[in-house]
Amino acid sequence: MKGEKTFELRLNDFEINEGDILWLREWDPKTKDYTGRELEKKVGYVGRWKIEELTKFWSKEEIDENGLQVISLKDN
Repeated sequence: MKGEKTFELRLNDFEINEGDILWLREWDPKTKDYTGRELEKKVGYVGRWKIEELTKFWSKEEIDENGLQVISLKDN
C-alpha cells in the first residue's frame, strides 16, 4: 500500500465524522494478527445507509444478487 487508498467500506458500528483521523491496520486472517502495515487517513465524506434506504434505488433482490460496490472518484 502506497498511501493511495481513497475509500473505506465499513460496518456502521462506530462513530466517525468528517475531519476525524482513521487509522487503518492490515489484518492477516491466516495468522490472526496484524501485519505491521498501517495507514492514517483524514476522513472526508461519510455516507451511512441501511438496506431499506438503498431499496429506493435497487430492489432487495438486485442487491442480494449483485451486491454493492464503493467507487472512489478522482480527477483524471
